[in-house]
Amino acid sequence: MTITNHTHPIDPVRVAHARDRLPTPEATTRLTGLLSMMADPVRLRLIYALDVTEELCVGDLALALDVSEDSVSYALRLLRTAGLLVTRKEGRVVYNRLADDFPKPLRDHCLRQLIALTYAPAEDEDAQHHDHAEHSDHDRSAHDRAKKSSTGPKDQTGHEHQHYDQT
Repeated sequence: MTITNHTHPIDPVRVAHARDRLPTPEATTRLTGLLSMMADPVRLRLIYALDVTEELCVGDLALALDVSEDSVSYALRLLRTAGLLVTRKEGRVVYNRLADDFPKPLRDHCLRQLIALTYAPAEDEDAQHHDHAEHSDHDRSAHDRAKKSSTGPKDQTGHEHQHYDQT
């Protein structure tokens, strides 16, 4: 890693503190790979379905997710290539399941918690919307006051130019 010289003062204690706690580049590469695999609705639902059922074949996954078998097959191929899934063949049927080394903390703390958040009661959303609306009204009125009290840019003769806000 190259350390650059900065022309501005730095806090070496805080820099060392941050450096000591950062994940390695390899760890962040793996994490971003995992998260990108989960950033697709079909793949995320597949992972969740396999987490709660252990293993399913393509057709059963398609039925469970209410998507085409082609969509499921494509998503499974990407997840297998990423090492997140393994297969087991029984006769002509291929069963898919999460790999044994699928990060358990990712399943326990991220996937399940994020899914649980999607089922939050509507009243919580109403309260959040109300809070957001109050903040928006406050921000909007502060913005309007700032617009009224500020003067626009002036040209070389000192005349103020009309400024149109795009909001």
